[in-house]
Amino acid sequence: MAPEVPKHVAFIMDGNRRWARARMLPVVAGHAAGAKRVRGIVQACAERGISHVTLFAFSTENWQRPLEEVARLMQLFERYLRSQIDDLNANGVRLRIIGDRKRFSPVLQSLIEQAEQATADNDRLTLMVAANYGGRWDVLQAVRRLAGERGIEAVLELDEAALQPWLSTGDAPPVDLVVRTGGECRISNFLLWQAAYAELYFTEVLWPDFGVRQLDEALRWYARRERRFGGDGTVRERLRAAASPAGA
Repeated sequence: MAPEVPKHVAFIMDGNRRWARARMLPVVAGHAAGAKRVRGIVQACAERGISHVTLFAFSTENWQRPLEEVARLMQLFERYLRSQIDDLNANGVRLRIIGDRKRFSPVLQSLIEQAEQATADNDRLTLMVAANYGGRWDVLQAVRRLAGERGIEAVLELDEAALQPWLSTGDAPPVDLVVRTGGECRISNFLLWQAAYAELYFTEVLWPDFGVRQLDEALRWYARRERRFGGDGTVRERLRAAASPAGA
């Protein structure tokens, strides 16, 4: 039997600043190195049959960083959106930006919309970049959107399945695997709802050094996990049987 591949992998790309400081480089050089790493990882995920990838690029708490660093991160984000569209289209990648966009400049908001529209028809892999994102914000905005469009009565009758479409990830599958680089062992307010039953993989490797070999190590680790979803393991066996030719 082939190793089980997660449908949705989320990356907390930690360690850019430490990578730069270890090389006596400015912090922005670490962020630039981290941005360059994204392309290879996303391509490798697509080649391995992963359908959804979410990257934690900028949290709602990251505005507390030095103003110059934040400004450089916004410039880097703009540069990525301008330069990567052709490559995303060539690889069949649909780009979505999740998070509260209102704090971004009008130019950046416009670039986000253009990038999403330009890649909207791609279906090999969906890449979601979480920018000005927080998991608590996501749940709150989902409830507020639902109440605004359906009324408070809809909130009072809400169940988990009904809330899912209103989250910023929309109809994406739940997160199967969260990978955090940089040695920290926490999820830092990232995809709290979506990753409720995700496997959590922590590595000391800094994000700019996280390559295809490290990705494959994480996927092998994931394949060895016994995901019970609060049960006794039979749920996973039923899912495997349904996915196999014999169970079709």
